[in-house]
Amino acid sequence: MIVRFRFRPDTFIIILLTIVLLASLIPARGGFVAYLGYLTDFAVALLFFLHGARLSRDAVVAGLRHWRLHLVIIAVTFVVFPLIGLALAPLSPSLLTPTLYSGILFLCVLPSTVQSSIAFTSMARGNVPAAICAASASNILGMVLTPVLVGVLLHTQGGGVSGNAVIAILLQLLAPFVAGQLLQPLIGGFVRRHNRVLGLTDRSSILLVVYGAFSKAVVAGLWQTFDLTTLLVMALVDIVLLGGVILVTTYGSRLLGFSKEDEITIVFCGSKKSMVSGIPMANVIFPAQAVGAIVLPLMLYHQIQLMVCAAMAQRYAARRPPDAGTPAEGGNAAKKEAATSV
Repeated sequence: MIVRFRFRPDTFIIILLTIVLLASLIPARGGFVAYLGYLTDFAVALLFFLHGARLSRDAVVAGLRHWRLHLVIIAVTFVVFPLIGLALAPLSPSLLTPTLYSGILFLCVLPSTVQSSIAFTSMARGNVPAAICAASASNILGMVLTPVLVGVLLHTQGGGVSGNAVIAILLQLLAPFVAGQLLQPLIGGFVRRHNRVLGLTDRSSILLVVYGAFSKAVVAGLWQTFDLTTLLVMALVDIVLLGGVILVTTYGSRLLGFSKEDEITIVFCGSKKSMVSGIPMANVIFPAQAVGAIVLPLMLYHQIQLMVCAAMAQRYAARRPPDAGTPAEGGNAAKKEAATSV
């Protein structure tokens, strides 16, 4: 059976690239930079507060029982990815600048996405309840593991994370998330009922961070540093990284004896990287003038993963229908449980 796949560029990526172009042509300067910083900090804190408020505890409990699957996804996200990133070290500085390679390492230690992981798992008729739990757990763990792993990996590259950055992560990201979880019994239903409107907060906060980050990077000479060849090489590295992880998750899940539905969940949750979490974290962890270059690999990877996983989901969905009663039946309900928008 031939599966037709027509490329449709992600609308948010188009908007994001427009913001990058705006920041390149009209970067923030002078006193406006301070006001933009305050607005961005508030938007990011609100973003993670809503993450906590949206996360359904029932969905987490329903998926927690499949502990083997969750351990595999966490291992891929926070162990296999970083190891592949370290294996790419010979590319720097011959093919990638040290800053872009740091961006690759940062990409490798980010948590998985939530909404797209669940949506693709549902489209491919995978284990949706487990995908909800695994993607949510990845994001929660990522708020602690990502800055720690950044410190460990970049220390080997001559960089690192200061104690102030860790404190900033706790105060700006983790504290609002915990507050949202504590208030989830009271406001969780309201937040989920207005998920489409409140989803604008996710996108708006990312756009603010990207505009501020690229403004600072452009003023510091970002586009005088990177040429088109470098950007194409970086995109190729992202493709190799994604392809390597998809091979590991696909054949690894089969060797471990997982069902086809669980394999789908492992592939889609294990191969994704979250731009929603990644860009705000980069804004907190790295120096302002470096953030624009640091998030470039992530922005490219995000679009590539959407294109590749959309094609894979259609191929999985084209297989013979599973028996009645499989975990894939929860697809429509699962989409309502998605905690993030990207």
